[in-house]
Amino acid sequence: MRYVSGKAALILAAAAIPAALFILPPIPQSLDYHNFADGRTIFSIPNFLNVASNFPFILAGAAGLWMLLKNKSREFFLQPHERWAYLVFFLGVAFTSIGSSYYHLAPDNDRLFWDRLPMTLGFMSVFAAVISERVSVKTGIGLLAPLLLVGLASVLYWRITEARGEGDLRLYAIVQFYPLLAIPVLLGLFPPRYTRGGQFLVALAVYGAAKVFELADAQFFSAGRIISGHSLKHIVAAASALLILDMLRKRKPFAQIREAQSI
Repeated sequence: MRYVSGKAALILAAAAIPAALFILPPIPQSLDYHNFADGRTIFSIPNFLNVASNFPFILAGAAGLWMLLKNKSREFFLQPHERWAYLVFFLGVAFTSIGSSYYHLAPDNDRLFWDRLPMTLGFMSVFAAVISERVSVKTGIGLLAPLLLVGLASVLYWRITEARGEGDLRLYAIVQFYPLLAIPVLLGLFPPRYTRGGQFLVALAVYGAAKVFELADAQFFSAGRIISGHSLKHIVAAASALLILDMLRKRKPFAQIREAQSI
């Protein structure tokens, strides 16, 4: 009964949150967003640390893809097709390194599109992965493609509205923040199929810390003019992806543990 009511609550929230957000007026992209605290040119590269701090993303993404493809997922999933959501996740993480580096070389709205596009792959794929593991494999895998399309549509919608002079980030805000709210609910309401499920919460908390660093960009940079909050955000967000990779590498199916205990 608990899980039925949990599903009903998630369905209601999935409909109510976007509806409530779209009652608000359009949210344009502030041009002040592109004015980062650390604009130093080093080795002839403008905004050097904001560019270079994206390197951990490609390390995390490549490590995740290598692990899943090399082992063909037999060690990490009860059903082989469960890996697709994580393959997309780590692909999104790797491409975030490229998109974000491109953006930070010359920050503007046109380049910001390429920064945000791969991030939506990460948000939506990890959401589908949690649905697959906690609610239903069939549901999670079935929702993977629609969720990815919604993610891509959110940045396309923002770009189109920007071109019309009336930029609107409301759909992108849903894509970025709804999974962050829904995943802890899923983890709390539905039983785990694998061990180390709590590490998902740790990864979410670390990503939340990355967003705090982003908001405190200038404050961190002014503290010693060594590194800005935005550069720290990149490093900490990549650490969040590495925590998910570590979880996959170390976890075990509960069914396998119960079977071993019964022998």
